[in-house]
Amino acid sequence: MNTAPDIVIIGSGMGGASLAAGLAPTGAKITILERGYRIPDDAPARDPWRIYTNSAFRAPETWLDGQGNPFEPGNYYNVGGNSKLYGAVLIRYREEDFSALEHYDGVSPAWPIAYDELSPWYDAAEQLFQVRGDTASDPTEPPHGRPYPFPPIPDEEAIRIARRRLEQAGVRPFSLPLGVDIDRWLDAGYTGWDGYPDLRCGKMDAETCALEAAMAHDNVTLVTGAEVTALRTGYKSGRIDEVHYSKDGEEICLTPGVVALCAGAVQSAALLLRSGVANLSDYVGRCFMNHNATAMIAIDPRFRNTSVYQKTFGLNDWYLDDGEDGKPLGNVQLLGRVTPDILKIQVPQLPKFAARWISGHALDLYLISEDLPDPESRVVLKDGKIQLIWQRSNMTAHRKLVEKTRKTLREAGFPLVLSRLFDGRVPSHQCGTVRMGDDPANSVLNPDCRSWDHPNLFVADAGALPTSAAVNPALTVAALALRAAETIKKDLAA
Repeated sequence: MNTAPDIVIIGSGMGGASLAAGLAPTGAKITILERGYRIPDDAPARDPWRIYTNSAFRAPETWLDGQGNPFEPGNYYNVGGNSKLYGAVLIRYREEDFSALEHYDGVSPAWPIAYDELSPWYDAAEQLFQVRGDTASDPTEPPHGRPYPFPPIPDEEAIRIARRRLEQAGVRPFSLPLGVDIDRWLDAGYTGWDGYPDLRCGKMDAETCALEAAMAHDNVTLVTGAEVTALRTGYKSGRIDEVHYSKDGEEICLTPGVVALCAGAVQSAALLLRSGVANLSDYVGRCFMNHNATAMIAIDPRFRNTSVYQKTFGLNDWYLDDGEDGKPLGNVQLLGRVTPDILKIQVPQLPKFAARWISGHALDLYLISEDLPDPESRVVLKDGKIQLIWQRSNMTAHRKLVEKTRKTLREAGFPLVLSRLFDGRVPSHQCGTVRMGDDPANSVLNPDCRSWDHPNLFVADAGALPTSAAVNPALTVAALALRAAETIKKDLAA
């Protein structure tokens, strides 16, 4: 293996794979280091009991919470990263998310770039991930430079009825932009895709789209089972001169020209902290954000939910304006189908017949509110372990979103509405720990995702996001990575 590649990319999730796809055509020698492995074709990918009860796909590791108690994080290390199990919602941040927004419990700060600067890269990311959607059904949809590559995934009959009932209750469901070839997905197994591992059978994730595009070039090498342990700087250069990783018990050192860290918001921050680099601002690990998220089940004995995948529409009626004093609340979208087995796993004391009845008469939703950046909400290292000190924020908005949604569902004919707030053990779109900004005093990266401290170090994963907004961040991560690839190309040509 070449120990002095032009570029080392650490991580093969949405950021790392998209960055590799953007850089591969340059001909530069690129090595991708991934600590996980490719999910095998015979994995129990459609068995909820294997997925949700014995963690068949989760890494055997523990982190510490804010009180120092150990817990098992819901993060995954595979080729393709967490996108292998994601819900494939590939939605843009709204145009207003790039400006300062006042919330009930604080202000979401402006980005160092405007929406218009990222919009062409959103266009490119939607093409790369073959997004199914439309630009007309959501009034908050920002401008696009080109249409989605494919039309939206159609509602199943039960979901079409639910959409109509919600419209009659006065809200405007929109078609979620999704990265799923629904025919291929269902041909491989009759389940939804949200939370199910993708075995390269229809879900448009980091492996099947971006990494596949990168690996079509013979200048790109993927090394699996490679856990990066340290980044080392030169004595005088100020550059990251060495990337150290372990594989099969062997310690290996690479000496690349460019280093791109894309290990995810928590692991990227932890690696920088362990290495003692890129942190003159003392902002590495700070401003950790994890969406305020609630699962909601709306039950109507007259409603028959015969859907398989369910997850095709969302609500942004209260995204920018709560209809009262103008403050944002967040996004509502359908969850993947909560089957009787999944419901029984989540509520073990529930009798199986009750789980079947509830699942058959319920609509399942996912509510997201923005988590505001707080320097005291952070990732730190304690005795070598990752400690996640999450300070919840903006819960006034989230409580209002829950109540607005509950009231609307009742008006739509669902008399019983149950909800559960996710806690910090559930990774609800972790981001912000290596934030980009326009001031090196309170950010880690410049607006091009380049380290302020080391000119050849880039971070192109969710850690770079200055704000969490209130939508799924995957497409924004991919767009930022493609934009960063353009900056790196200019460095290579210099």
